[in-house]
Amino acid sequence: MNSLGRHIVVEYFGCEPELLDDVVHIEQAMLEAAKKAEATIINSTFHHFSPFGVSGVVVIQESHLAIHTWPEYGFASVDIFTCGDEVNPWVAYNILLEKLKASHGSAIEMGRGQKDLLPKLHKKFNVNMPTFPEGEKTPKFIRNVWFTERDDTIALSLRHTGEVLYRKHSPYQKVEVYDTFAYGKMLTLDGMVMTTEKDEYVYHEMMAHVPMQTHPNPENVLIIGGGDGGVLREVTRYEQLKQATLVEIDELVIEATKLHLPQLAVGFEHPKANVLVEDGIKFVMNAESESYDIVMVDSTDPFPEGPGERLFTDEFYENVFRILKPNGIMITQSESPRYNAKTFQALYKTYRKIFGNENVFCYLANTPTYPAGIWSFSYNAKGENIHPLKNYDRNKVREFSRKHGLKYYNEDIHPAAFALPGYVKEMLEVEKSYWDEWLGK
Repeated sequence: MNSLGRHIVVEYFGCEPELLDDVVHIEQAMLEAAKKAEATIINSTFHHFSPFGVSGVVVIQESHLAIHTWPEYGFASVDIFTCGDEVNPWVAYNILLEKLKASHGSAIEMGRGQKDLLPKLHKKFNVNMPTFPEGEKTPKFIRNVWFTERDDTIALSLRHTGEVLYRKHSPYQKVEVYDTFAYGKMLTLDGMVMTTEKDEYVYHEMMAHVPMQTHPNPENVLIIGGGDGGVLREVTRYEQLKQATLVEIDELVIEATKLHLPQLAVGFEHPKANVLVEDGIKFVMNAESESYDIVMVDSTDPFPEGPGERLFTDEFYENVFRILKPNGIMITQSESPRYNAKTFQALYKTYRKIFGNENVFCYLANTPTYPAGIWSFSYNAKGENIHPLKNYDRNKVREFSRKHGLKYYNEDIHPAAFALPGYVKEMLEVEKSYWDEWLGK
């Protein structure tokens, strides 16, 4: 061999798209390719991106194997670089051709570092083999497999164990569960983070307890969506509750939660819970007028062709208004004012049109795994006798939050959540503070 290294640049065509979008499969294929080529593996780092695609590298003692995939084209580009004579890059090429189920591949080999042009330097560099601590024959292998949710301007990456605990496709979406190092088990839908073990309580407590603590007697509650069970768990803490009906269109979300997020799923077994797998829009359309005290819309984001898209329409909210009892409350997740500003503003215009300008309120919570870290909820009152601050009893909230060991919601957080930053007030064209209203100023 008259060069220091062998470098082959590879393209694989007609690959199986599902495999190209599976970060765990891609990592395992690359590791196997390196092992079969008799390379010494040092480190692997792989990222899955939303909506699709995987990038990764296997660092070997002899150099590296790198890959990037385009599932939408069934195409993968691979770079295999080995130094010395012991590792054959073409073995790795053939392994990946098989593992990616490519119809064909193409590659070109280049010799890197022509020896005739590289005179040896000082003697201290004339060491052929690396040395390791006593008892170790090879360096320690470290894995880094990442889930990344991103768009053109922002990304969230979470390192996970490199295994997919749950993956199924429903007629509506791809449902997955990963085990992350920072946030524990994580539920994703179509590559977007829905909830995690470590911070789920923020969203669920704030959606459930703000209305439950300000309605005079919440006996019948309807939850649209919420298949992870978190909001249902919180609602069923209330003794005066007669029934909490949860309507989730995708039974796989419920299944995944029961299997891997039991702390969320406890509400499904509560005797006052009525769990239905059906279309929430049709359910609301067919429900009797003035039949619910509170309706909570725990939907996914309104992405085109996603299951949550039709929950963001005037017709749907008008039907929610109809089925609310007098002095009823509608709570919705209303997106991030920083990350999804246009949708955020459009939603509040719709709410005001239906519930009246003086009966619509925005409140915020810190959610680390949601885009921009800040998330909004809307509080919509059917009638003038319901108010998120005027109906709030500080002592009652304190007693309740301590009794149930709540991790986020408490007597201080409740009013503070309605204190909006200047930029949010400007977006909503709120001239007067909710607090001023509360204090009668």
